[in-house]
Amino acid sequence: MVLIAREGFPFIGAGILLTALAWLASQYLSSLFLYPWVALALLTAFVVYFFRDPERSAPDIPGAIISAADGRVVAIDQLENDEDLAAPAVRVSIFLSIFDVHVNRIPIAGSVDHVERRSGAFGVAYSSIASTTNEQSVIAISNDSTRLVIKQIVGILARRICCYLSVGDRVRLGERFGLIRFGSRVDHILPLQTELHVQLGQRVRAGETVIGVHKG
Repeated sequence: MVLIAREGFPFIGAGILLTALAWLASQYLSSLFLYPWVALALLTAFVVYFFRDPERSAPDIPGAIISAADGRVVAIDQLENDEDLAAPAVRVSIFLSIFDVHVNRIPIAGSVDHVERRSGAFGVAYSSIASTTNEQSVIAISNDSTRLVIKQIVGILARRICCYLSVGDRVRLGERFGLIRFGSRVDHILPLQTELHVQLGQRVRAGETVIGVHKG
């Protein structure tokens, strides 16, 4: 079943209202309003598509770290000493186009021990420098065996990060935790001992694709 993310309701409602007004204008004022009516109807349909929120089922694999986002793997980097993990780490970056599902999901079950909003630029999310220079939300999750960091990063079109989490929250694997609109990047900062299960260029699905397995 495909749901609609709650963040999309105001946009969809506005689109439906404007489409209805354009249709009424085409009927009672001028047939020329048929053109904006068609354009608005198509735009509203795309907004519904963008905010889709399909149900997902996480695989039952011990130690699995699940992708937090839909999209394409655009970078896999080894970090000598990540500032958020305070240890060597590997970063797996996912780029989300406007055609990808933008609902983000929890990569490991555990407890949220850090949530921070960092101001920054609105550069191209596909670029590697976006990981450090763009505005972002930083979330750290830990359990008995693993601690990792997820970054929701804005892009040129993505001007709004939604994160539902607070420090101390207990989270379940695959649970929804936020959304970025429209087009963005999500970084997974993983322990260096993680055995990666993805490669550059691979397409992944939030809440389903195994990014790696922690071997600590």
